Amino acid sequence: MNFEEIVGHHLLDHTVRPLFAVGGVRLDLTKHLLMMWGVGSLLLVGVSLLARGRSGPARLARAALEMAVLFIRDGIVDPILGHEGRRYLHYFLTLFFFIVLCNLAGLVPFGATATGNIGVTAALATCTFGLIVLGGVRAQGVLGFIKHLVPSGLPLAILPIMYVVELLGLFAKCFALTIRLFANMIAGHIVALGFLSLIFTFGAASEWQGLAVAPFSVALVVFVNALEILVCLLQAYIFTMLTAVFVGGALHAH
Repeated sequence: MNFEEIVGHHLLDHTVRPLFAVGGVRLDLTKHLLMMWGVGSLLLVGVSLLARGRSGPARLARAALEMAVLFIRDGIVDPILGHEGRRYLHYFLTLFFFIVLCNLAGLVPFGATATGNIGVTAALATCTFGLIVLGGVRAQGVLGFIKHLVPSGLPLAILPIMYVVELLGLFAKCFALTIRLFANMIAGHIVALGFLSLIFTFGAASEWQGLAVAPFSVALVVFVNALEILVCLLQAYIFTMLTAVFVGGALHAH
């Protein structure tokens, strides 16, 4: 039994169908891409149906959705960005619900966690980087945004150094978003697979040892999966909140 192969099979992205290549770069239909398409379609269709639904379950689901929207608006956007942040509310809502569903999709049988792919989290962080720059330029102008990258009142001699530091810090923020979400989502799956693999590891030595370990391994896997539901929601909240903090810093000069 090769644990490395098991982890690679369940966690890494796999090509479903080759599509085409551009400049030597292959663009394929992959498992994670399909999961993101599914999540995006579910959001578009589901929210549309909930907005028009008149049945009891639809009204109940719409009320839960409205509570989540108000939580993001009143708990993250307004306190951090102020009233100016309302124009970017749609981005934060899309970000939160997309990450939540991508995280939870990995807990569904035959599903995959697209946010456990560092390319996906890097793309999300790149969108946040674009919003930081766009929001800063929109609020302060190009020259104002560049000017307020560093605190005012610093000696001229250290301004070049501070600009380099602040620019590196801007990229470091997005890099931290990339690694945080990727690492947290992939770690839980690795732990669950590790506990499940104990059955086969002990079973390789003795069939009775494998059977004896099985109930404990399964119980630990169930516990980890239950904990991962909380982690899925928490990581989406943290990613959205940190995005709001970084965008808020660009909207409001030092």
